[in-house]
Amino acid sequence: MSDSGLLPAPPPAPVPGSGLRTSLLLRLKLLGWSLLFLLASVAALCLLTLWSVAVVLVPIGIGLPLAVLATVLVRWFADRHRAWAGWWMGKPVARPYLPTPRRNALIRLWAVLKDPATWRDWTWLVLDSVAGWATAGASFLIFVIGAFYLVYPLVFALTPPAVFRTPFGPRFHLHTVAESCVMIPLGVLLLALWYVTAIPLARLNAVVIHSLLAPTEQARLKARVAQLATSRAETVDTQANELRRIERDLHDGAQARLASLGMSLGLAEQLLAQDPQAVAQLLSEARESTSTALAELRDLVRGIHPPVLADRGLDGAIQALALANPVPTTVTIDIPGRLPAPVESAAYFAVAEALANAIKHAGAHHIAITLDHTTDGGGLLTVTVHDDGRGGARFEGGTGLRGIERRLASFDGTLSVSSPDGGPTDVRMALPCALS
Repeated sequence: MSDSGLLPAPPPAPVPGSGLRTSLLLRLKLLGWSLLFLLASVAALCLLTLWSVAVVLVPIGIGLPLAVLATVLVRWFADRHRAWAGWWMGKPVARPYLPTPRRNALIRLWAVLKDPATWRDWTWLVLDSVAGWATAGASFLIFVIGAFYLVYPLVFALTPPAVFRTPFGPRFHLHTVAESCVMIPLGVLLLALWYVTAIPLARLNAVVIHSLLAPTEQARLKARVAQLATSRAETVDTQANELRRIERDLHDGAQARLASLGMSLGLAEQLLAQDPQAVAQLLSEARESTSTALAELRDLVRGIHPPVLADRGLDGAIQALALANPVPTTVTIDIPGRLPAPVESAAYFAVAEALANAIKHAGAHHIAITLDHTTDGGGLLTVTVHDDGRGGARFEGGTGLRGIERRLASFDGTLSVSSPDGGPTDVRMALPCALS
């Protein structure tokens, strides 16, 4: 998880058993982070002061723009720390803020001030002003003092006699460079202490951040209820739209052709004795109408639930999509079994929509589809559609991504898109499910 800002992305995770050199390199990187967190603690104190003054001045109107600015800065600052804590704890730290109403600035500010997460941010700023020095800052200070004592004889020799002669107070005097060498073991000890405590202190810092900036259990439940309510409403709307589409297709397609077929047969019946040649022409047209109606019914059924999906499963259905795709498409599938039928259907149509987007909007020359299922957390199906097109895919761009998102939301699925201008585009879908 990487976010740009005051706190950049954390260093790469250490590889277990990678040796002393890698371990030392990680700790040296953490040393730089320790200094950064010390500066961040000072910034937290400044933001705390700014935010407090702004809130006090809001009733008289002067602090309104200042409060808006302070709130934006505090939340941005907290997000940077969440990125750090999420990396160290092995899982992302979610943002706990409630949605703000799309009204005037005063109503939005009032909603922000009523949000419990805002006041938890304020509490975190208070503690971070102190905890930053006790966790990440302590590691930096131990290293600096240890390094200073390690080179103490050199410092002793290069400084005036009145400087650095009493490292432990006025009762402890050093008179010669040889005597100052007594500080070297203390420096080695402090550096060893820094080496041992650097990672635990960094993790402690992450735990403190997580405990204050992650959503509470009550906030998680509220967010989950809101998500389920939204997902249910979208599912109902999607099903209603699908039923209207099926009704429209039946009415305008197969039903109209069957009605025309009935009229042609009735007319043929009337002309049977008088004009056999005209009857033959009508029967030929009726046969063509029958074939067309059957083709339209097959297309309609395929749009509801493709027969290939029922016969060959998701693996075969995706392979069939790739073979019918005019753009060269490779498929990699690692699913050791069958998925539940509703999940297979959702994944199939989501991939089909992503392929259509790549063909119509991206101008891709090659597409790669990857499906993978893991058993972690009860099971997760991950689908990735990669194309080398022009990129620039956005949810608000009318490329069908919202439709895919709504389809996946019915199964608690998620959709993420990486599509910089110029490409490539990666559409990643995740569906929690177990093998059936």
